[in-house]
Amino acid sequence: MPLTTPNLAARLQGLAEPNEVVIAENTRKLIGHLFELEDLGATDLKGIPGPVRCSVVQRPASVESRFDAFHTGGLTELVGREEEVELILRRWSKAKSGEGQLVLLSGEPGIGKSRLTAALMERLSNEPNTRLRYFCSPQHTDSALYPIISQMERASGFTHDDATQAKLDKLDALLAKSLTPPQDAALLADMLSLPNDGRYPTLALDPPQRRQKTLEALTAQLEALAQATPVLMIFEDVHWIDPTSLEAVGRTVDRLKTLGVLLIVTYRPEFEPPWIGRPYVTALTLNRLGEREITAMIDRVMGNKALPESIRQDIIERTDGVPLFVEEMTKAVLEAESEGEAQRTTAAVPSPALAVPASLHASLLARLDRLGPAKEVAQIGSAIGREFPHPLLAAVASKPEAALQSSLDRLVKAGLLFRQGMSPHVTYLFKHALVQDAAYGTLLRDPRRALHARIAEILETRFADVTANQPELVARHYTEAGLTPKAASFWGTARQRSLERSALVEAAEQFTRALEQMEALPATSLLRREQLKLQVALVNTLFHVKGAAARETKAAAEKARLLIDQAEALGETPEDPLLLFSILYSFWLANYVAFKGDALLELATQFLTLAEKQGTPVPLMIGHRMMGSALACTGSPAQAREHYDWALTIYDPALHRAIAMRFQTDIRAGILFFRSWTLWLLGYPEAALADVARALTDAHELGHASTTMGTLNNVLFTLIFCGDYADADEKATQLTALGREKGPFWTTADWHTVAYWLRLARPQMQFKCLPPPSQRFGRPAQHGLCPFVWRVWRRPTQNWASLRRLRVASTKP
Repeated sequence: MPLTTPNLAARLQGLAEPNEVVIAENTRKLIGHLFELEDLGATDLKGIPGPVRCSVVQRPASVESRFDAFHTGGLTELVGREEEVELILRRWSKAKSGEGQLVLLSGEPGIGKSRLTAALMERLSNEPNTRLRYFCSPQHTDSALYPIISQMERASGFTHDDATQAKLDKLDALLAKSLTPPQDAALLADMLSLPNDGRYPTLALDPPQRRQKTLEALTAQLEALAQATPVLMIFEDVHWIDPTSLEAVGRTVDRLKTLGVLLIVTYRPEFEPPWIGRPYVTALTLNRLGEREITAMIDRVMGNKALPESIRQDIIERTDGVPLFVEEMTKAVLEAESEGEAQRTTAAVPSPALAVPASLHASLLARLDRLGPAKEVAQIGSAIGREFPHPLLAAVASKPEAALQSSLDRLVKAGLLFRQGMSPHVTYLFKHALVQDAAYGTLLRDPRRALHARIAEILETRFADVTANQPELVARHYTEAGLTPKAASFWGTARQRSLERSALVEAAEQFTRALEQMEALPATSLLRREQLKLQVALVNTLFHVKGAAARETKAAAEKARLLIDQAEALGETPEDPLLLFSILYSFWLANYVAFKGDALLELATQFLTLAEKQGTPVPLMIGHRMMGSALACTGSPAQAREHYDWALTIYDPALHRAIAMRFQTDIRAGILFFRSWTLWLLGYPEAALADVARALTDAHELGHASTTMGTLNNVLFTLIFCGDYADADEKATQLTALGREKGPFWTTADWHTVAYWLRLARPQMQFKCLPPPSQRFGRPAQHGLCPFVWRVWRRPTQNWASLRRLRVASTKP
């Protein structure tokens, strides 16, 4: 530490009034815009060479995101992006007038996506607006709502050591700005894993309903904010977004055109945004810089220092127009020159050691190597993640605080890390993901594994909130450490938490991770039992994520059946008697979708025989439903109705609604919409429509997405058969809207069949759910319904030709 530091501190203390803090220029640079300051100007201080610029700290600034703390001097001036900024500003003008806009900002790593959004915020700093900024993370791609939760925690001002009561109070203060109703506040508090201390109403919701209501609450909050002031909403690095957050963004996009919101989504080229083509969507791809812009960037980084022309040309050629490469290589040259300056005889003569690294990776490694002990701190931080809190870093590093702080100061000064917050709540952020990658890449395998093991152990033992709320993060570190039992355990905890939040895509990934870890463990009876339970649960989850006939679902089901057979051969009985039934049902459903009639009847018979042997209600109820559908689709509607009726007598909502996740849809809703087909076929259209109404009511009350969409999808055919085309159009429109949010497997297959039959039934009628008649549809789906409809409509002679057209279309490639 320089000898002048204690003297400087004493002199600054002398300038400060009681209860006042005075800082020098170096400290001001470190804290960025975290505090509002009063400039005292340059002051002569006794014992300190030269005047010192001093400032009085007045109050904390309003920091909405981690990047808001970057001071202007910490960012290289934006070069070569004037047209893009002007275009986005025009979209902002539209958003302010109530015409919401979406800007899709694409570009390769280091091209300047984040820098462009920062420039936009600078341009809008004097305009009234609400800023919402979200950051996706490669460590949290299967953490449901991670960027949204993180943004709300930052906006609320949560700190690591806040008590639950304090966090709830801070959340209430934030939500008061958007006049959030108590029911929505309860949902958002639960999203943040905060317990209800009685201040919010108690909501009796199952996981699917809670998920649905939470997404609706997030949309409602944005709408309320947009009514007060225009909203600038930025989602960064969406190529790393988790599926539930992507659904939330999709809901926002659907509502955007009537809101005063400019939504900017940044991503790398490998991400394919599903919103291109809408009239309020603008897609921008950032290109590399030309030689003139590269030269301007180099000059701004160099400042008033000279750079030999040969070195300048070397930078231009090797950076290939990528702004981050230009900045980092120029800084690497600057740092190399400053270190060798003492050995040079003349400052004007460049050192022979002054050479440009051959790649960005090499330049970053060169810069890290010059930092001495700070390199190890960068390595530890890179293993934790792109963003990491000081308390966790300190616990993992086990260094004296002074030494750790000195290393962090060097990394910040070098521009490799950004710092936000004040002790003890400081967090650090690597300037770019590529900087983190470079630091992480310097770790050898064994030290890297040991480091991940230490991080995981410390998270588990000292950071209970992280372990409880982000078990997938702990699981990831144990996986990287090669500690398989621990990794499998935490992946299992993570998937259970995702299921509780109805985050099914994330849960499927976590199931897969847990099973992969189990494969490496020694085989035991307990392990086989746990593997079987997880494998069947994976199948049930894939039903909802991929569809029953998807390759991944069928492969998972085959694996589960193999595990069941192995357990039976060893004389091991599964704890859950429904496991085998779940797998048989998955095979039956895959055959239903492909309409293999003989297999349908065979599997339904096998299922029902086994259920009757066991004698428990759930398998019997499902077995009768399966047999009813198999008989209906193979030409025996009267017998099918008997099985449906029998299944309904068994159903008890209090006992059986909870198993909807295991059998794709709620059992009663499924029985009702399937029975409606047979009732129409048997000549009871009024009864068929009554079943449709009951099925829709059940689906609405349950709030289970798969049940809702499955019911809407299947009742459409009954409505068409009964001639209620307007209601069919309305239900199809609802299904289309849900399909955009959920991306269900049936909207790509059955939907063409629905469209075909609506057009076939009323070719001159205009339907809201369909594109213009001139637009060509894909072929109708080939599944259990096609032969069923063939038998239903074959009696009226005039329909034979139309049915033949459907049959032929369904067999064309």
